[in-house]
Amino acid sequence: MSERPKLLRSGWWLAPFAALALTSCEGETKPPETARTTVRTQNAEFVDHRQTVTLTGEVVAHVQTNLSFRVSGQITEWLADVGSHVTAGEVLARIDPSEQKADVEAAEAAVRAAQAQVTQASSGFERQKSLLAKNSTTQETFDQAQTALQTAQGSLDSAKALLGTSRDALSYTELKADADGIVTVRNAETGQVVQAAQTMFSVARDGPRDAIFDVYESLLFEKPAEPKIQLALVSDPSVKTEGRIGEISPTIDTATGTVRVKIAMDTTPERMTLGAPVIGFASSVPSKLIVLPWTSLSAQDGKPAVWVVNGTDSTVNRKPVTIAAYETGSVLVSGGIAKGEAVVTEGGKMLRPGQVVDVIKEQAK
Repeated sequence: MSERPKLLRSGWWLAPFAALALTSCEGETKPPETARTTVRTQNAEFVDHRQTVTLTGEVVAHVQTNLSFRVSGQITEWLADVGSHVTAGEVLARIDPSEQKADVEAAEAAVRAAQAQVTQASSGFERQKSLLAKNSTTQETFDQAQTALQTAQGSLDSAKALLGTSRDALSYTELKADADGIVTVRNAETGQVVQAAQTMFSVARDGPRDAIFDVYESLLFEKPAEPKIQLALVSDPSVKTEGRIGEISPTIDTATGTVRVKIAMDTTPERMTLGAPVIGFASSVPSKLIVLPWTSLSAQDGKPAVWVVNGTDSTVNRKPVTIAAYETGSVLVSGGIAKGEAVVTEGGKMLRPGQVVDVIKEQAK
């Protein structure tokens, strides 16, 4: 009885080592695991991509002229309104011709006076010429008569020119159409005092029609696949025609950031009237691009990048890429990644270089 308690007291120091050994064995058999991030990927595939542009514009006349009076005055009547079809030479408006009529009358009187002077000088010249032949006058007197005749003739020519100018000014009191067309703008009002060269009417000439569009500057750098632009009426897309780029404005609209482009229409369907809204369709030359969803896009040093999964060990790395264009819901990549590489399309927000991930593959769209 006395030896058993002694034995127990002598083995108490072995207990901590046994517990330590047990704990150590358990740790070696099952190390703790870290949770993996699950991502979706898409294999990079280069496809022929065309950028399609659809814009809305309107039909305008190929030639539109602004008409104005050549003389100042007060408008007494106007004879054409917006939408009226006019013919060449048709009177559109008149101004008070009183002043111009007075100028014509004064010029006519000046011509009559100059004509009388020419008649008188001519008689004197003929008389001196006859006397000189008989040696009954001096050469000096004859020369004076000849000079007087030439001066009178010059005065007559000047008076006739002034009369012509006055008559032209009188004709300018009537504003006439210079060609057949449709009035698109009227600024003339009865009683209005206008200055010479002030625009009173705008007339869209009959004949070819154009379609004008406001195009963003970046689109102008894309070469169209076809020289012809397809046009369709907004209210009825079955009404179609084609056209070519006829004019590109050299300036940019600072308010909208667009450039005005004019398309010369090959034919003008009857329903494509002036001001009718039309749709223009154009596509660029196809180029090899990788189409990725916008969720694939990341950034590295302030530049576009994507996460790429290494197929050997399922680790991820970030690669800078070259973006050709941005579209709704997708980005077009022209370089930076190789064909077949697995690009992370979802789940890339919390990734870090070298991280191991679980992959869910998607097909390229």
